[in-house]
Amino acid sequence: MIKKVIGLLTFKNYINGKWVDSVSKKTLKDINPANQDIVCVVPASVKEDIDEAVKAAHEAFPKWKATPAPVRANILHRAAQLLEEKKDEVAKLMCREMGKVLQECLGDVQEGIDIGYYMAGEGRRLFGHTTPSELSNKTAFTMRVPIGVCALITPWNFPIAIPAWKTTAALVCGNTVVLKPSSDTPLCAAHFVELLHKACVPAGVVNMVTGTGETVGAELVQNKEVRAVSFTGSKTTGEWIAKSSGVKKIGLEMGGKNPIILMDDADLDLALEGVLWGAFGTTGQRCTAASRVIIHQKIFSRFEKMLVLAAKKLRLGSGLSSSTDVGPLINKQALEKSQHYVNIGLKDGARLLCGGKAGPKSGFFFQPTVFSNVSPKMRIAQEEIFGPIISLIKVKNLKEAIKVANSIEYGLSSSIYTNNISSAFKAINEIESGIVYVNASTIGAEVHLPFGGVKGTGNGVREAGIEGINEFSETKTVYIDYSGKLQRAQIDD
Repeated sequence: MIKKVIGLLTFKNYINGKWVDSVSKKTLKDINPANQDIVCVVPASVKEDIDEAVKAAHEAFPKWKATPAPVRANILHRAAQLLEEKKDEVAKLMCREMGKVLQECLGDVQEGIDIGYYMAGEGRRLFGHTTPSELSNKTAFTMRVPIGVCALITPWNFPIAIPAWKTTAALVCGNTVVLKPSSDTPLCAAHFVELLHKACVPAGVVNMVTGTGETVGAELVQNKEVRAVSFTGSKTTGEWIAKSSGVKKIGLEMGGKNPIILMDDADLDLALEGVLWGAFGTTGQRCTAASRVIIHQKIFSRFEKMLVLAAKKLRLGSGLSSSTDVGPLINKQALEKSQHYVNIGLKDGARLLCGGKAGPKSGFFFQPTVFSNVSPKMRIAQEEIFGPIISLIKVKNLKEAIKVANSIEYGLSSSIYTNNISSAFKAINEIESGIVYVNASTIGAEVHLPFGGVKGTGNGVREAGIEGINEFSETKTVYIDYSGKLQRAQIDD
Protein backbone atom coordinates (compact mmCIF):
# COMPACT_ATOMS: atom_id res chain seq x y z
CA MET A 1 0.00 0.00 0.00
CA ILE A 2 1.96 2.94 -1.34
CA LYS A 3 0.34 6.34 -0.96
CA LYS A 4 1.05 10.03 -0.63
CA VAL A 5 0.97 11.62 2.79
CA ILE A 6 1.48 15.41 2.89
CA GLY A 7 3.12 15.35 -0.51
CA LEU A 8 5.48 12.46 0.28
CA LEU A 9 5.27 8.84 -0.82
CA THR A 10 5.01 6.55 2.16
CA PHE A 11 4.42 2.84 2.73
CA LYS A 12 4.35 0.23 5.47
CA ASN A 13 5.83 -3.20 6.08
CA TYR A 14 4.11 -6.09 4.33
CA ILE A 15 3.39 -8.89 6.81
CA ASN A 16 0.92 -11.77 6.48
CA GLY A 17 -0.77 -10.26 3.44
CA LYS A 18 -1.30 -6.80 4.95
CA TRP A 19 0.53 -3.47 4.96
CA VAL A 20 1.23 -2.66 8.60
CA ASP A 21 3.10 -0.01 10.58
CA SER A 22 6.33 -0.80 12.38
CA VAL A 23 6.03 -1.35 16.11
CA SER A 24 8.68 1.35 16.50
CA LYS A 25 6.54 3.99 14.72
CA LYS A 26 9.88 5.37 13.52
CA THR A 27 10.73 6.03 9.88
CA LEU A 28 13.68 6.41 7.53
CA LYS A 29 14.00 8.84 4.62
CA ASP A 30 14.70 7.53 1.12
CA ILE A 31 16.83 10.12 -0.75
CA ASN A 32 17.09 10.83 -4.48
CA PRO A 33 20.88 10.72 -5.08
CA ALA A 34 20.66 13.12 -8.03
CA ASN A 35 19.28 16.08 -6.04
CA GLN A 36 18.94 14.89 -2.40
CA ASP A 37 15.15 15.30 -2.45
CA ILE A 38 13.15 12.91 -0.28
CA VAL A 39 11.61 10.18 -2.46
CA CYS A 40 9.61 8.45 0.27
CA VAL A 41 9.40 7.64 3.96
CA VAL A 42 9.69 4.02 5.10
CA PRO A 43 9.36 2.12 8.38
CA ALA A 44 12.42 1.79 10.60
CA SER A 45 11.63 -1.72 11.78
CA VAL A 46 12.70 -3.42 15.00
CA LYS A 47 12.94 -6.98 16.33
CA GLU A 48 9.20 -7.29 16.97
CA ASP A 49 8.47 -6.55 13.33
CA ILE A 50 10.94 -9.18 12.14
CA ASP A 51 9.50 -11.73 14.56
CA GLU A 52 5.98 -11.11 13.19
CA ALA A 53 7.14 -11.42 9.60
CA VAL A 54 9.05 -14.65 10.26
CA LYS A 55 6.09 -16.05 12.21
CA ALA A 56 3.75 -15.31 9.30
CA ALA A 57 6.14 -16.98 6.85
CA HIS A 58 6.61 -19.99 9.13
CA GLU A 59 2.87 -20.52 9.51
CA ALA A 60 2.21 -20.13 5.79
CA PHE A 61 4.93 -22.59 4.78
CA PRO A 62 3.08 -25.95 5.10
CA LYS A 63 0.19 -24.91 2.86
CA TRP A 64 2.45 -23.21 0.29
CA LYS A 65 4.75 -26.24 0.24
CA ALA A 66 1.72 -28.47 -0.43
CA THR A 67 0.55 -26.23 -3.29
CA PRO A 68 1.46 -27.91 -6.60
CA ALA A 69 4.52 -26.30 -8.16
CA PRO A 70 2.68 -25.47 -11.43
CA VAL A 71 0.10 -23.56 -9.39
CA ARG A 72 2.83 -21.64 -7.60
CA ALA A 73 4.32 -20.95 -11.01
CA ASN A 74 1.06 -19.51 -12.35
CA ILE A 75 1.18 -16.82 -9.66
CA LEU A 76 4.76 -15.93 -10.58
CA HIS A 77 3.79 -15.76 -14.24
CA ARG A 78 0.99 -13.34 -13.41
CA ALA A 79 3.35 -11.22 -11.29
CA ALA A 80 5.79 -11.03 -14.23
CA GLN A 81 2.95 -9.90 -16.48
CA LEU A 82 1.97 -7.18 -14.02
CA LEU A 83 5.57 -6.00 -13.79
CA GLU A 84 5.77 -5.91 -17.57
CA GLU A 85 2.67 -3.72 -17.68
CA LYS A 86 4.27 -1.35 -15.15
CA LYS A 87 7.78 -1.43 -16.68
CA ASP A 88 8.06 2.24 -17.66
CA GLU A 89 6.53 3.48 -14.42
CA VAL A 90 8.78 1.37 -12.20
CA ALA A 91 11.89 2.27 -14.24
CA LYS A 92 11.24 5.99 -13.82
CA LEU A 93 10.72 5.49 -10.11
CA MET A 94 14.03 3.62 -10.00
CA CYS A 95 15.78 6.59 -11.66
CA ARG A 96 14.62 8.81 -8.82
CA GLU A 97 15.36 6.34 -6.05
CA MET A 98 18.61 4.71 -7.20
CA GLY A 99 19.99 7.21 -9.73
CA LYS A 100 21.15 5.19 -12.71
CA VAL A 101 20.15 6.29 -16.19
CA LEU A 102 16.70 5.42 -17.50
CA GLN A 103 17.93 2.94 -20.10
CA GLU A 104 19.66 0.94 -17.37
CA CYS A 105 16.60 1.17 -15.13
CA LEU A 106 14.47 -0.25 -17.92
CA GLY A 107 16.99 -3.07 -18.22
CA ASP A 108 16.82 -3.70 -14.48
CA VAL A 109 13.04 -4.04 -14.61
CA GLN A 110 13.26 -6.23 -17.72
CA GLU A 111 15.58 -8.55 -15.83
CA GLY A 112 12.93 -8.84 -13.13
CA ILE A 113 10.33 -9.66 -15.78
CA ASP A 114 12.60 -12.22 -17.44
CA ILE A 115 13.45 -14.06 -14.23
CA GLY A 116 9.76 -14.10 -13.29
CA TYR A 117 8.86 -15.87 -16.51
CA TYR A 118 11.88 -18.16 -16.30
CA MET A 119 11.18 -19.30 -12.75
CA ALA A 120 7.49 -19.73 -13.58
CA GLY A 121 8.65 -22.18 -16.24
CA GLU A 122 10.62 -24.10 -13.61
CA GLY A 123 7.33 -24.84 -11.88
CA ARG A 124 6.72 -27.55 -14.47
CA ARG A 125 10.24 -28.93 -14.16
CA LEU A 126 11.98 -28.84 -10.76
CA PHE A 127 13.81 -31.88 -12.05
CA GLY A 128 15.39 -34.55 -9.92
CA HIS A 129 17.49 -37.44 -11.20
CA THR A 130 16.83 -41.14 -11.68
CA THR A 131 19.62 -43.68 -11.58
CA PRO A 132 19.86 -47.50 -11.53
CA SER A 133 20.12 -49.23 -8.20
CA GLU A 134 22.90 -51.74 -7.64
CA LEU A 135 20.25 -54.20 -6.44
CA SER A 136 17.48 -55.95 -8.34
CA ASN A 137 13.86 -54.83 -8.04
CA LYS A 138 14.82 -51.54 -6.51
CA THR A 139 14.42 -47.98 -7.84
CA ALA A 140 16.42 -44.89 -6.86
CA PHE A 141 15.82 -41.23 -7.62
CA THR A 142 16.16 -37.73 -6.21
CA MET A 143 13.63 -34.92 -5.89
CA ARG A 144 13.73 -31.22 -5.03
CA VAL A 145 12.05 -30.11 -1.79
CA PRO A 146 11.70 -26.62 -0.25
CA ILE A 147 13.80 -25.47 2.68
CA GLY A 148 11.32 -23.40 4.72
CA VAL A 149 11.44 -19.73 5.64
CA CYS A 150 14.05 -17.84 3.55
CA ALA A 151 15.49 -14.45 4.45
CA LEU A 152 16.35 -12.44 1.35
CA ILE A 153 18.71 -9.50 1.95
CA THR A 154 19.12 -7.45 -1.21
CA PRO A 155 21.28 -4.47 -2.31
CA TRP A 156 20.36 -1.11 -3.80
CA ASN A 157 22.12 -1.25 -7.17
CA PHE A 158 19.57 -3.60 -8.78
CA PRO A 159 16.46 -2.83 -6.72
CA ILE A 160 14.06 -4.86 -8.89
CA ALA A 161 16.26 -7.48 -10.57
CA ILE A 162 17.97 -8.93 -7.49
CA PRO A 163 14.84 -9.10 -5.28
CA ALA A 164 13.17 -10.81 -8.25
CA TRP A 165 16.07 -13.26 -8.71
CA LYS A 166 15.82 -14.39 -5.14
CA THR A 167 12.07 -14.18 -4.53
CA THR A 168 10.86 -15.99 -7.65
CA ALA A 169 13.31 -18.87 -7.22
CA ALA A 170 12.45 -19.25 -3.53
CA LEU A 171 8.71 -19.18 -4.16
CA VAL A 172 8.56 -21.60 -7.07
CA CYS A 173 10.51 -24.11 -4.95
CA GLY A 174 7.80 -23.89 -2.29
CA ASN A 175 9.52 -21.69 0.31
CA THR A 176 8.08 -18.69 2.08
CA VAL A 177 10.15 -15.51 2.32
CA VAL A 178 10.93 -12.41 4.31
CA LEU A 179 12.47 -9.77 2.06
CA LYS A 180 14.74 -7.11 3.53
CA PRO A 181 15.53 -4.57 0.78
CA SER A 182 18.29 -2.00 1.01
CA SER A 183 17.31 1.08 3.00
CA ASP A 184 18.57 3.12 0.01
CA THR A 185 15.99 1.61 -2.40
CA PRO A 186 13.00 0.25 -0.46
CA LEU A 187 10.34 1.81 -2.70
CA CYS A 188 11.24 -0.34 -5.72
CA ALA A 189 11.02 -3.45 -3.55
CA ALA A 190 7.65 -2.31 -2.19
CA HIS A 191 6.31 -1.98 -5.75
CA PHE A 192 7.56 -5.49 -6.53
CA VAL A 193 5.88 -6.92 -3.43
CA GLU A 194 2.67 -5.06 -4.23
CA LEU A 195 2.61 -6.75 -7.64
CA LEU A 196 3.06 -10.16 -6.01
CA HIS A 197 0.12 -9.29 -3.76
CA LYS A 198 -1.98 -8.39 -6.79
CA ALA A 199 -0.96 -11.66 -8.41
CA CYS A 200 -2.62 -13.40 -5.42
CA VAL A 201 0.36 -14.72 -3.49
CA PRO A 202 -1.29 -16.14 -0.33
CA ALA A 203 -0.97 -14.27 2.95
CA GLY A 204 2.29 -14.97 4.77
CA VAL A 205 4.07 -16.45 1.77
CA VAL A 206 5.82 -13.16 0.97
CA ASN A 207 6.69 -10.63 3.67
CA MET A 208 8.77 -7.45 3.50
CA VAL A 209 10.33 -5.54 6.37
CA THR A 210 12.33 -2.34 5.87
CA GLY A 211 15.07 -0.85 8.01
CA THR A 212 18.80 -0.94 8.57
CA GLY A 213 21.02 -3.94 8.08
CA GLU A 214 22.27 -3.66 11.64
CA THR A 215 18.72 -4.17 12.95
CA VAL A 216 16.55 -5.94 10.39
CA GLY A 217 19.27 -7.86 8.59
CA ALA A 218 20.96 -9.06 11.76
CA GLU A 219 17.69 -10.19 13.33
CA LEU A 220 16.72 -12.16 10.23
CA VAL A 221 20.09 -13.88 10.00
CA GLN A 222 19.96 -15.02 13.62
CA ASN A 223 16.26 -15.93 13.79
CA LYS A 224 15.93 -19.66 14.52
CA GLU A 225 12.82 -20.08 12.33
CA VAL A 226 14.72 -18.83 9.27
CA ARG A 227 16.13 -21.86 7.47
CA ALA A 228 17.99 -20.13 4.62
CA VAL A 229 19.62 -16.75 4.04
CA SER A 230 20.38 -15.33 0.60
CA PHE A 231 22.54 -12.20 0.71
CA THR A 232 24.04 -9.86 -1.89
CA GLY A 233 26.31 -7.12 -0.55
CA SER A 234 29.70 -6.43 0.96
CA LYS A 235 32.32 -9.04 1.83
CA THR A 236 32.48 -7.82 5.42
CA THR A 237 28.76 -8.32 5.95
CA GLY A 238 28.78 -11.65 4.14
CA GLU A 239 31.54 -12.96 6.38
CA TRP A 240 29.54 -11.87 9.45
CA ILE A 241 26.47 -13.72 8.13
CA ALA A 242 28.50 -16.88 7.61
CA LYS A 243 29.72 -16.73 11.22
CA SER A 244 26.43 -15.68 12.83
CA SER A 245 23.65 -17.54 11.05
CA GLY A 246 23.92 -20.89 12.74
CA VAL A 247 22.96 -24.07 10.87
CA LYS A 248 21.21 -22.59 7.83
CA LYS A 249 21.57 -22.82 4.09
CA ILE A 250 23.51 -19.68 3.13
CA GLY A 251 23.97 -18.03 -0.26
CA LEU A 252 26.51 -15.19 -0.38
CA GLU A 253 27.40 -12.89 -3.29
CA MET A 254 29.99 -10.43 -2.07
CA GLY A 255 31.43 -8.33 -4.85
CA GLY A 256 34.34 -8.28 -7.25
CA LYS A 257 37.38 -6.53 -8.63
CA ASN A 258 36.85 -7.47 -12.22
CA PRO A 259 39.52 -7.35 -14.96
CA ILE A 260 39.31 -6.72 -18.67
CA ILE A 261 42.36 -8.04 -20.52
CA LEU A 262 43.25 -6.35 -23.82
CA MET A 263 45.65 -8.34 -25.97
CA ASP A 264 47.70 -6.77 -28.74
CA ASP A 265 45.39 -8.26 -31.40
CA ALA A 266 42.21 -6.88 -29.82
CA ASP A 267 39.67 -4.77 -31.72
CA LEU A 268 40.34 -1.57 -29.78
CA ASP A 269 37.19 0.25 -30.88
CA LEU A 270 35.10 -2.67 -29.64
CA ALA A 271 37.19 -2.89 -26.47
CA LEU A 272 36.74 0.83 -25.79
CA GLU A 273 32.96 0.44 -25.80
CA GLY A 274 33.26 -2.50 -23.42
CA VAL A 275 35.60 -0.72 -21.02
CA LEU A 276 33.42 2.41 -20.90
CA TRP A 277 30.33 0.31 -20.24
CA GLY A 278 32.07 -1.89 -17.68
CA ALA A 279 33.76 0.94 -15.80
CA PHE A 280 31.15 3.69 -15.87
CA GLY A 281 27.82 1.94 -16.47
CA THR A 282 25.73 2.24 -13.28
CA THR A 283 28.45 4.71 -12.21
CA GLY A 284 30.69 1.73 -11.48
CA GLN A 285 28.22 0.48 -8.87
CA ARG A 286 27.96 -3.13 -9.99
CA CYS A 287 29.64 -6.14 -8.45
CA THR A 288 30.55 -7.02 -12.05
CA ALA A 289 31.92 -3.55 -12.87
CA ALA A 290 35.27 -3.46 -14.68
CA SER A 291 37.69 -1.73 -12.32
CA ARG A 292 40.96 -2.94 -13.88
CA VAL A 293 42.04 -2.90 -17.52
CA ILE A 294 45.08 -5.13 -18.06
CA ILE A 295 46.64 -4.01 -21.33
CA HIS A 296 49.36 -5.51 -23.53
CA GLN A 297 52.33 -3.14 -23.66
CA LYS A 298 52.20 -2.90 -27.48
CA ILE A 299 48.80 -1.17 -27.42
CA PHE A 300 48.93 0.47 -23.98
CA SER A 301 49.64 4.07 -24.99
CA ARG A 302 47.17 4.02 -27.87
CA PHE A 303 44.33 2.63 -25.78
CA GLU A 304 45.12 4.93 -22.87
CA LYS A 305 44.62 7.97 -25.10
CA MET A 306 41.40 6.53 -26.59
CA LEU A 307 39.92 5.84 -23.16
CA VAL A 308 40.75 9.22 -21.63
CA LEU A 309 39.32 11.08 -24.61
CA ALA A 310 36.08 9.08 -24.43
CA ALA A 311 35.79 9.27 -20.62
CA LYS A 312 36.07 13.06 -20.68
CA LYS A 313 33.06 13.23 -23.00
CA LEU A 314 30.73 11.36 -20.64
CA ARG A 315 28.01 13.62 -19.24
CA LEU A 316 26.92 13.56 -15.60
CA GLY A 317 23.32 14.21 -14.64
CA SER A 318 19.94 12.91 -13.58
CA GLY A 319 19.13 9.47 -14.90
CA LEU A 320 15.81 10.83 -16.16
CA SER A 321 17.58 13.13 -18.63
CA SER A 322 18.14 11.70 -22.11
CA SER A 323 21.46 13.55 -22.31
CA THR A 324 22.94 11.83 -19.25
CA ASP A 325 25.61 9.15 -19.64
CA VAL A 326 26.53 8.67 -15.98
CA GLY A 327 24.19 9.13 -13.02
CA PRO A 328 25.05 9.82 -9.37
CA LEU A 329 26.51 7.54 -6.75
CA ILE A 330 23.94 6.16 -4.33
CA ASN A 331 24.69 8.33 -1.27
CA LYS A 332 27.13 10.64 0.46
CA GLN A 333 29.14 7.74 1.91
CA ALA A 334 29.72 6.34 -1.59
CA LEU A 335 30.84 9.77 -2.80
CA GLU A 336 33.30 10.10 0.06
CA LYS A 337 34.57 6.55 -0.56
CA SER A 338 35.35 7.30 -4.21
CA GLN A 339 37.21 10.48 -3.24
CA HIS A 340 39.09 8.52 -0.58
CA TYR A 341 40.31 5.98 -3.14
CA VAL A 342 41.40 8.73 -5.54
CA ASN A 343 43.54 10.12 -2.74
CA ILE A 344 44.94 6.66 -2.03
CA GLY A 345 45.79 6.15 -5.71
CA LEU A 346 47.65 9.46 -5.89
CA LYS A 347 49.50 8.75 -2.66
CA ASP A 348 50.58 5.32 -3.94
CA GLY A 349 52.02 6.82 -7.12
CA ALA A 350 49.33 6.18 -9.73
CA ARG A 351 48.89 8.86 -12.41
CA LEU A 352 45.46 10.49 -12.58
CA LEU A 353 44.53 10.98 -16.25
CA CYS A 354 41.03 12.38 -15.85
CA GLY A 355 38.26 12.84 -13.29
CA GLY A 356 39.05 12.36 -9.64
CA LYS A 357 36.57 14.89 -8.30
CA ALA A 358 32.94 15.20 -7.25
CA GLY A 359 30.50 16.57 -9.82
CA PRO A 360 27.54 18.98 -9.43
CA LYS A 361 26.91 19.86 -5.79
CA SER A 362 23.17 19.15 -5.93
CA GLY A 363 23.69 15.39 -5.97
CA PHE A 364 26.19 12.63 -5.25
CA PHE A 365 28.01 12.85 -8.58
CA PHE A 366 31.60 11.79 -9.21
CA GLN A 367 33.53 12.29 -12.42
CA PRO A 368 34.53 9.24 -14.50
CA THR A 369 38.09 8.64 -13.32
CA VAL A 370 41.02 6.93 -15.06
CA PHE A 371 44.32 6.03 -13.38
CA SER A 372 47.46 4.92 -15.25
CA ASN A 373 50.87 3.73 -14.01
CA VAL A 374 49.02 1.37 -11.71
CA SER A 375 50.85 -1.62 -10.27
CA PRO A 376 48.86 -4.78 -9.46
CA LYS A 377 49.57 -4.46 -5.73
CA MET A 378 48.23 -0.91 -5.32
CA ARG A 379 45.09 -0.64 -3.22
CA ILE A 380 43.12 0.86 -6.10
CA ALA A 381 43.95 -2.33 -8.04
CA GLN A 382 43.09 -4.66 -5.16
CA GLU A 383 40.07 -3.29 -3.27
CA GLU A 384 36.49 -2.95 -4.45
CA ILE A 385 35.70 0.76 -4.81
CA PHE A 386 32.14 0.63 -6.19
CA GLY A 387 32.51 3.91 -8.02
CA PRO A 388 33.45 5.24 -11.49
CA ILE A 389 37.19 4.65 -11.06
CA ILE A 390 39.28 2.43 -13.31
CA SER A 391 42.95 1.43 -13.21
CA LEU A 392 45.13 0.73 -16.26
CA ILE A 393 47.82 -1.92 -15.80
CA LYS A 394 50.53 -2.66 -18.40
CA VAL A 395 51.66 -6.27 -19.04
CA LYS A 396 54.09 -7.99 -21.42
CA ASN A 397 52.05 -11.04 -22.47
CA LEU A 398 48.98 -13.19 -21.83
CA LYS A 399 50.68 -15.19 -19.06
CA GLU A 400 51.37 -12.02 -17.09
CA ALA A 401 47.89 -10.68 -17.83
CA ILE A 402 46.24 -13.76 -16.35
CA LYS A 403 48.56 -13.65 -13.33
CA VAL A 404 47.57 -10.02 -12.68
CA ALA A 405 43.88 -10.82 -13.22
CA ASN A 406 44.09 -13.51 -10.55
CA SER A 407 46.12 -11.47 -8.04
CA ILE A 408 43.07 -10.34 -6.02
CA GLU A 409 40.86 -11.81 -3.32
CA TYR A 410 37.71 -11.72 -5.50
CA GLY A 411 36.67 -13.83 -8.48
CA LEU A 412 33.33 -12.78 -9.94
CA SER A 413 33.52 -11.61 -13.56
CA SER A 414 36.31 -11.24 -16.11
CA SER A 415 36.83 -10.41 -19.76
CA ILE A 416 39.37 -10.76 -22.52
CA TYR A 417 39.48 -8.97 -25.85
CA THR A 418 41.42 -10.95 -28.45
CA ASN A 419 41.04 -12.40 -31.93
CA ASN A 420 43.24 -15.38 -31.06
CA ILE A 421 41.13 -18.43 -30.17
CA SER A 422 44.05 -19.97 -28.26
CA SER A 423 44.41 -16.86 -26.08
CA ALA A 424 40.67 -16.82 -25.45
CA PHE A 425 40.56 -20.41 -24.23
CA LYS A 426 43.67 -20.02 -22.09
CA ALA A 427 41.93 -17.12 -20.37
CA ILE A 428 38.69 -19.08 -20.00
CA ASN A 429 40.54 -21.99 -18.39
CA GLU A 430 42.99 -20.08 -16.20
CA ILE A 431 41.22 -16.93 -14.96
CA GLU A 432 39.83 -17.47 -11.45
CA SER A 433 36.29 -16.17 -11.81
CA GLY A 434 32.74 -17.46 -11.95
CA ILE A 435 32.03 -15.63 -15.21
CA VAL A 436 34.25 -15.09 -18.26
CA TYR A 437 33.39 -12.94 -21.29
CA VAL A 438 35.26 -13.04 -24.59
CA ASN A 439 35.18 -9.83 -26.66
CA ALA A 440 32.52 -8.37 -24.37
CA SER A 441 32.57 -6.39 -21.14
CA THR A 442 32.36 -7.83 -17.61
CA ILE A 443 28.67 -6.84 -17.49
CA GLY A 444 25.81 -8.70 -19.13
CA ALA A 445 24.54 -11.69 -17.12
CA GLU A 446 21.43 -13.41 -18.50
CA VAL A 447 18.76 -14.84 -16.23
CA HIS A 448 18.81 -18.42 -17.56
CA LEU A 449 22.50 -18.82 -16.72
CA PRO A 450 24.10 -19.16 -13.26
CA PHE A 451 25.53 -16.03 -11.64
CA GLY A 452 28.20 -15.97 -8.95
CA GLY A 453 31.91 -16.14 -8.26
CA VAL A 454 34.81 -17.83 -6.53
CA LYS A 455 37.32 -16.95 -3.80
CA GLY A 456 36.21 -13.91 -1.76
CA THR A 457 33.21 -13.26 -4.00
CA GLY A 458 31.03 -15.98 -2.53
CA ASN A 459 30.61 -19.35 -0.90
CA GLY A 460 30.00 -21.46 -4.00
CA VAL A 461 26.29 -20.74 -4.35
CA ARG A 462 25.01 -19.49 -7.71
CA GLU A 463 21.87 -17.50 -8.47
CA ALA A 464 19.59 -17.45 -11.53
CA GLY A 465 19.18 -20.27 -14.03
CA ILE A 466 18.84 -23.80 -12.70
CA GLU A 467 21.34 -22.95 -9.97
CA GLY A 468 18.73 -20.58 -8.53
CA ILE A 469 16.53 -23.63 -7.99
CA ASN A 470 19.41 -25.42 -6.29
CA GLU A 471 19.99 -22.44 -3.99
CA PHE A 472 16.43 -22.48 -2.70
CA SER A 473 15.76 -26.22 -2.47
CA GLU A 474 17.17 -29.34 -0.89
CA THR A 475 17.86 -32.71 -2.50
CA LYS A 476 15.86 -35.65 -1.15
CA THR A 477 17.04 -39.13 -2.16
CA VAL A 478 14.39 -41.84 -2.44
CA TYR A 479 14.84 -45.65 -2.57
CA ILE A 480 11.90 -47.95 -3.39
CA ASP A 481 12.51 -51.65 -2.86
CA TYR A 482 9.83 -53.90 -4.34
CA SER A 483 11.76 -57.17 -4.08
CA GLY A 484 9.77 -58.37 -1.08
CA LYS A 485 12.92 -59.22 0.87
CA LEU A 486 15.70 -57.49 2.77
CA GLN A 487 18.41 -56.30 0.38
CA ARG A 488 21.62 -54.84 1.76
CA ALA A 489 23.49 -52.35 -0.39
CA GLN A 490 27.26 -52.94 -0.61
CA ILE A 491 26.78 -56.38 0.97
CA ASP A 492 24.38 -58.44 -1.13
CA ASP A 493 25.16 -59.25 -4.77
